[in-house]
Amino acid sequence: MPCGTTTVIADPHEIVNVAGLKGLEYILKDSEACKLNIYYVLPSCVPLNQYDNNGAVFDVEQMKKICENPHIVGLGEVMNYEAVTACNQDLLEKIELLQPKTIDGHAPGLSGKKLQAYRIAGVDTDHECSDYEGALERLRAGFIVQIREGSAAKNLTRIISGALKDGISFDRFVFCTDDVHLADTAKHGHINHNIKMAIHLGLDPIRAIKLATLNPARVYGLKDIGAVAPGFRADLVVLNSLDELSIADVYKDGVSIHEIEYHDVKTEAPDKITNSVHVPKLGESCLELTVHGEFPVIGVIPGEIVTKKLMMQLPQENGTFTPRDDLLKIAVVQRHDGSGRIGLGVVKGFGLKNGAVASTVAHDAHNLIVIGDNDADMLAAIEELKACGGGYTIVRGGEAVNTLKLRIAGLFTDDQSADMIEQLSRMADWAHSMGVPENIDVFQNLSFLSLPVIPELRITDIGLFDVAENQFIKL
Repeated sequence: MPCGTTTVIADPHEIVNVAGLKGLEYILKDSEACKLNIYYVLPSCVPLNQYDNNGAVFDVEQMKKICENPHIVGLGEVMNYEAVTACNQDLLEKIELLQPKTIDGHAPGLSGKKLQAYRIAGVDTDHECSDYEGALERLRAGFIVQIREGSAAKNLTRIISGALKDGISFDRFVFCTDDVHLADTAKHGHINHNIKMAIHLGLDPIRAIKLATLNPARVYGLKDIGAVAPGFRADLVVLNSLDELSIADVYKDGVSIHEIEYHDVKTEAPDKITNSVHVPKLGESCLELTVHGEFPVIGVIPGEIVTKKLMMQLPQENGTFTPRDDLLKIAVVQRHDGSGRIGLGVVKGFGLKNGAVASTVAHDAHNLIVIGDNDADMLAAIEELKACGGGYTIVRGGEAVNTLKLRIAGLFTDDQSADMIEQLSRMADWAHSMGVPENIDVFQNLSFLSLPVIPELRITDIGLFDVAENQFIKL
């Protein structure tokens, strides 16, 4: 709220992928006392698709139990776009159930007749435009384009610049974040950062503000917010400067946020949520990766969450991959049922040296993902996250040098005394000191490497997944 954001539209598919309906009910209950307006869209793809091994299933029958909740304003991003364009009955039923509320989309790289079929199915928005050309095609197809500026994916400059050059209307654009770290919010701001960037690119300040206020309120059917007028809630931002967007004060329901009384409220989470990391003891041979000939490598692109599929001859000893020259090993360990299943691969561009980084925040199944240049540190990182119930960890020389515990589904903390921004900043500094480039957000980029619906190459607990071919790679 100090950044001027008084309302958010959240997609809770992270916790629902881990804990199902119980996870959603927990989030709804825990957010009741929040002064911020929090609305939700129901997760549409839990699990993400037939290839994802997550912790729960959230189907149409479960949606029916909760879709009339007044805080539910639509259907969350329909990520399995291939299934939608193939007329998958389950997804079409979910879309129909939530209509006429907003149906959020997710269609990276989709074009032509497939994109039009996706729109015909009832999908209203898309936030996966990495350039202006993709955004323009979506506008022409009738979508609302959500202009994303996150910690890992930064698309705003190209889209705004292209739209300004062509002189098109901004009525069907809205701003979004789509994964921004707390430290980045503290440093740069929230949606106000998007507005500032757009103004500096040449967009009229009033139009830029509309993309953050009236436009999204209209998209999600929120009739009493998004404008300063009779009948609207007095959620207001007072500015010192329109061009610089310097915030003097923020009012929530007519009260300055500096005068609001806050009360600590803690909702007890069920065991399914706090006991969510189930990984057996792994032996040293579990991380051995056999390679021969050209091998598919995940190429990390700074400032993007898309990756490149690189075919490379890899360094090896006796047929086993040996990390060197910025070629790192990556593993995804299934953490929901104790199966011990592990997918192995190779990443280029992450830069890490003499250690490992691991996380239980790994889109969208949120299995345990770990990357490193030696097996011993990778195994130590896995054991560290098992012991603390999930979170982030950095390991060097067999010891955890920094761990952030996230005991709520391995995704969140309920420790109200924790200085999350300080901890995250300290962990980022550690990762950069170990070779991760400054233009790579260590945990955000890592978490997206397991999302098998964003091109080109990903990894899950099954193995390497070619998004363009929509299939696992046989090694």
